Amino acid sequence: MQAMPGHAAGDMSGMRLAMADGLELYVRDWPLPGAHGAVLLVHGLGEHCGRYDALADWFRGRGYAVRSYDQRGHGRSPGRRGALSHEDDLLNDLAAVYRHYAGAVPHAPLLLGHSMGGLVALRAVLDGRVSTPALVLSSPALRAHTPTWLQRLAHGLARFVPALPLHNGLPASGTSHDPRVVAAYRTDPLRTARITPRLADFIFRAGPSCIADAVRLDVPTLLLAAGSDCLVDPSGSRDFAAAARGTGRLTARFFDTLYHELFNEAEPGRSQVLKQLDDWLSATRP
Repeated sequence: MQAMPGHAAGDMSGMRLAMADGLELYVRDWPLPGAHGAVLLVHGLGEHCGRYDALADWFRGRGYAVRSYDQRGHGRSPGRRGALSHEDDLLNDLAAVYRHYAGAVPHAPLLLGHSMGGLVALRAVLDGRVSTPALVLSSPALRAHTPTWLQRLAHGLARFVPALPLHNGLPASGTSHDPRVVAAYRTDPLRTARITPRLADFIFRAGPSCIADAVRLDVPTLLLAAGSDCLVDPSGSRDFAAAARGTGRLTARFFDTLYHELFNEAEPGRSQVLKQLDDWLSATRP
């Protein structure tokens, strides 16, 4: 694995990080001299790490250095849009990026994943691919609104036409109550609306497997879920919270009226979410 500099306009720090299969992911840092901690952010389906400037600044204001990356087939990273070569590509990528970041900072990074990124982060932690001191899940894609018959169709297509380009069907209007966020999401040139059967099948299967494995959760975890989410089904988060209750490791907070992108919500919702995150970080910090 090799890191190569490659700054993009407007970036505080950017580089390319080569994965085991040779694909070079775009990685971005929001550094902080003298930071007392570090955070690795994992973005959701169709988006990219550049949408996390405000959240990164919020963490930096609390003493954390921040890194994020564009998952393969997303943003500035190469690869067919919304496609995977192997079903565990995203898990292997996260493990490699986390390992590289952990070797570059003095404190083991906490891990924060949003939507599909939350699913990838949780599955990687449950599998032991990533060993993090703390985990934050924002609207994790643990269950889809997609009908069962379409999920079965995706599974079949993944066997025969795994890279078939399809529309992901995610409504921009469901991202946030803030019209500025919705407008920016719609016009973002780095966003992709593509998904392929192999990636869809990974999402549809990994979510239920995380719920089934919730009793194995052994990392302090904060679950933040939007009750009015039309991009992922929040009942998946509720079932995961119920299944993980006995571990004593999970703190769950549900925001019944908020939409999918909790950290990009209109006020006062955004501040309410960040207050819960701030309180939890203070309580879990060594």
